[in-house]
Amino acid sequence: MSIRHGLLALLERGPRYGSQLRSEFESRTGSTWPLNVGQVYTTLSRLERDGLVVQDDEDDQGHALYAITDEGRTELRNWFETPVDRSSPPRDELAIKLAMAVGAPGVDIRAVIQSQRHHTVKAMQDYTRLKAQALADVPANRDEVAWLLVLEQLIFQAEAEARWLDHCESRLVRLSEAAATEPEPQPRAPGRGPGRALARTPARVGRSRDRA
Repeated sequence: MSIRHGLLALLERGPRYGSQLRSEFESRTGSTWPLNVGQVYTTLSRLERDGLVVQDDEDDQGHALYAITDEGRTELRNWFETPVDRSSPPRDELAIKLAMAVGAPGVDIRAVIQSQRHHTVKAMQDYTRLKAQALADVPANRDEVAWLLVLEQLIFQAEAEARWLDHCESRLVRLSEAAATEPEPQPRAPGRGPGRALARTPARVGRSRDRA
């Protein structure tokens, strides 16, 4: 998540102070990714260091205001115009958990999948209910439209996760069935293992050379 660019986008609408930026960021995203004031001011300091924002005096209550610079506007335009990079996807805790659960002693991976599916479906139902509430009235401003877009992304993400969990369970069932039908390995006859055969090879090679 780019807090950096989100703050630049809000500052393009005019100078703002830290807690105001936090409130507007959370309003725009429906508090899906809550910020604390410390994060906001740390990010503002870095933006100021990089020449993307400047302190722009104070308001009537003494809050230090920040304003976007021309360099900041260029950075923001580049962000909007550049696709989000998917070549290095962020770590996904669920994918890592299932990968580690495969073959882990004492772990019932199907139980792990069932538990996660229950949680994912419940989250999807909650998001869908929030969407229905948001659509009860036509979105009246840009913040409501933005929140609706975020909600729909969360719904699609939960739907995809539920389908992926179904796929994981089906794959595990197929692998389990395939393992059950594999024939048991037959024990080797005494003295016919690969180690003994290899051990005799140098002697045969040596005798062949003697005959040569």
